[in-house]
Amino acid sequence: MDVYETIKNIRARCNNFMDPDLVATIIDENYYMGNNNILEITGYDISENDSYEDRLMKILKKENIFINCGMLAFIPIVNECDIFSFIDETIKISQEEYEKNAHENELYFGILIEKDTSDYIIGTIDLCGCKVESSFRPVKKSDDGLYKKLAEIIEKEIIS
Repeated sequence: MDVYETIKNIRARCNNFMDPDLVATIIDENYYMGNNNILEITGYDISENDSYEDRLMKILKKENIFINCGMLAFIPIVNECDIFSFIDETIKISQEEYEKNAHENELYFGILIEKDTSDYIIGTIDLCGCKVESSFRPVKKSDDGLYKKLAEIIEKEIIS
């Protein structure tokens, strides 16, 4: 994956679900959420003239970065999941999938890019990073409808 171009691509198309300047969040080693205002972060050899993408690449050398690809809204009882992303969809999920993934009714989904790599994990983060326990949660890779749909959406945005 070309991380720089992927970030640039996602930022160019994310206006429906996210402010492009807040699309990335630092995630620590224990998967807890950190800062998501990349344009205000200092250190990491960032210079004032660096673009958003350049700043992220410098931060990525030392930190895990979550790139938001959309929002999930889980609907109990009918076991549906509304996906708001580059394309909005509603999918039916099993009760088991609902219980595995609906930690809250609404979550952001996307990719966690592991520090100093182009390796990524599909997962979710809380809508509000202000809670002490706000964190990244991997979505377990499976043949279930939710994982397959998220992987399909994300793969369309990744540039090789």
